[in-house]
Amino acid sequence: MLTAVKSPSLLTVHNPVGYAPKIRRKQPAPRPASLDGKTVYLIDSKFDDSVELLKQVQAWFARKMPGVRVELRQMASYYAKDDPVLWSEIRDKGHAAIIGVGHCSTCTPAVATHAITLETQYGVPTAAIYTDKFVKIAQSVARMGGLAQSPMVFVPQPVMGKTEAELRAYVEGDDPYTGRPVMQEIVEALTRGLAASETGEEPYARDTPRLEDPDTEDNLRALFERNGWTDYLPIVLPTEERVAAMLAGTSRRPEEVVGRMQPTSNRGLWEYTVEKVAVNAVMAGARPEYFPVILALASTGVSARGSTSSSASVMSVVNGPIRHEIGMNCGIGAMGPYNHANATIGRAYGLLSQNLQGGSVPGETFMGSLGNNYTYNGITFAENEERSPWQPLHVDKGFDRDTSTVTVFHGCRSTTFSLGLRKAYWREHVKDMLLGTDSITGPVLLLDPITAQQFIDRGGFDTKEKLVRWLRETAEMPAGRYWDLQLVQNYVYSKATFGESESPKARYVGVPDDSPVRIFEEKDIHVVVVGGEANGYWQMMGALHRATVSVDDWR
Repeated sequence: MLTAVKSPSLLTVHNPVGYAPKIRRKQPAPRPASLDGKTVYLIDSKFDDSVELLKQVQAWFARKMPGVRVELRQMASYYAKDDPVLWSEIRDKGHAAIIGVGHCSTCTPAVATHAITLETQYGVPTAAIYTDKFVKIAQSVARMGGLAQSPMVFVPQPVMGKTEAELRAYVEGDDPYTGRPVMQEIVEALTRGLAASETGEEPYARDTPRLEDPDTEDNLRALFERNGWTDYLPIVLPTEERVAAMLAGTSRRPEEVVGRMQPTSNRGLWEYTVEKVAVNAVMAGARPEYFPVILALASTGVSARGSTSSSASVMSVVNGPIRHEIGMNCGIGAMGPYNHANATIGRAYGLLSQNLQGGSVPGETFMGSLGNNYTYNGITFAENEERSPWQPLHVDKGFDRDTSTVTVFHGCRSTTFSLGLRKAYWREHVKDMLLGTDSITGPVLLLDPITAQQFIDRGGFDTKEKLVRWLRETAEMPAGRYWDLQLVQNYVYSKATFGESESPKARYVGVPDDSPVRIFEEKDIHVVVVGGEANGYWQMMGALHRATVSVDDWR
């Protein structure tokens, strides 16, 4: 007797990807037939020894094309900002420009954007120099910036720390991406006309499908992994029924736009709706009662899958009544994998970030050189308000105590750790921890209630304000050592040299090397109480406050 083979049932699931941003197509500038007798500006983006490579480009012109006048300039502001004064000078006095070097996940988009601005708004033929690790990012930004044909030339990675001879070899050698001579590409980019762009705009492309074609469970799981829609842990397939159940967790309409997100600046903001957020919440295994918190996180527009090569993650802190309503953990094991709400809310934030911003693919839209294990659930927990001797975080940020909120910190990568406050040298130990914290973010003290009380008993810090003030005064290092920190050079020094209104660190520019510099500002120092009083352990997380938003608005 033959037994009938049952065919696997087919499932229909939602697509988790957001909607691509609008592209405003732009036109390239006309080119001179030759650079002979012309003035070419070399523009230093002020990132990690870029000027040293541009000096070698300048030397090449002096040797090989002496009829070209070369002006080497640094941008007036830090590399990620516009510089209309310099752009106007180049337009009025120059004939072409070379800008560089894009050799990280944030400076590459900045260089590409500046090149497009010069080209399309100021009419200056421009070539941009990047390193070969950032080919796909440069191409993506150029496309999203409306000038996909923007000239790009690539040199090997890294530029930082290389000798003059090594950088000269870069300039005189071949582009590792195209195999053609670097300087030949640059000269041709400035003298050969670029194809004109199509006219008009590309609107938000609503061509992302709402549903995938019906298929078996195994095939759909393989599809999600193949397309990079998961974190490569098992997911809950977002069937129509499951997504509908998740949507019941909010009064907001499924088609309502929640926000826009991108992995790093200038990559193009992708748009997403309540339903798209629900799809990713289902995939993470979250429950409908958690959905308002997840929507609030999505509404910030802060990506939990940022592209930075420093591999930073996010931290989400939940405050207010919703902590207990959905059973979040703020006690023993709160920052670990021991609570369904903590774990799945954080995971949902990560999944929605990578999918709704158009992807998080290593080498393309994610450039974290080391990666970061924090990104699996983004360090998500609730503050232990009941055991805190101070007012909770959301009250610090201007909310009423009975309002439910979620706070997002970004840049989590440095952590120091300690046990309580020793009687004799606790102040020195805290200073050591402060000096070990990421210098461009700020310290977030994550204190077990035991340690929080010790700060009051031994330090007299009966308010957070007093503790924060003391932390700022304690976190000092000599100016020479401070300005030598690479991240400070990248992100603080250029901004500080632009003027006092731009940076509170401007007052330390030019001071003697042994003068003390206060590393952090009070506004960047935060204190959160979490833990179950099993012992007085605590840690200091380097992290930058990005947003505190109401959860109640998304119920």
